[in-house]
Formats: sequence, C-alpha cells, structure tokens
Amino acid sequence: MAIIVAGKLTLKRGTREEFIKKSLEAVSQARMLDACKDFSVSPDPLDENRVNIFEKWIARGPLDEFRNSGPDNDSFSLVEDFDVKEYEINS
Repeated sequence: MAIIVAGKLTLKRGTREEFIKKSLEAVSQARMLDACKDFSVSPDPLDENRVNIFEKWIARGPLDEFRNSGPDNDSFSLVEDFDVKEYEINS
C-alpha cells in the first residue's frame, strides 16, 4: 500500500526561502531512493508564509526509515503551524 503525505506548513514570517533552502537536502535524498516516487516542498503562490508538502512512498516502512535517518537541519524551528496528513492508497 502506497503512502501519500500532503498538506501545508505555515512558517514564521519572512522565513519561507530559508525553509525551502533547508529542505533541499531532504528532497534530494528522498528522491534518490527507489521507495520515494515523489517529494516536493513548494512555495504557495498566494501566501508568502506557507509551503505545500507532497510526498509519495511505495510503503510505510521506507517512509518511516527515511524520517528516522534523513537530514536534521532544524528546519522545523521555522514552522508556526502545520496541517499535513498521510493517506494510504492502492497503487
């Protein structure tokens, strides 16, 4: 069963570009994995303090493994609020 991770992060005012730059390593590492079919962090076109998150993984195990071993760059300190959900889908 594939896993979709999707949602939004509301960032501290004026930190969106910094957050996106800090996310580049995680996005790059995830996309190199066969188990990761998509991974993106995108600036919202209307809200300068928001980024949209989308990930697609082939299964729960590889997603959890990546979360436990991916880069730790303290980017979450820039987040004020988040609304991100995980969905299991048949692929």
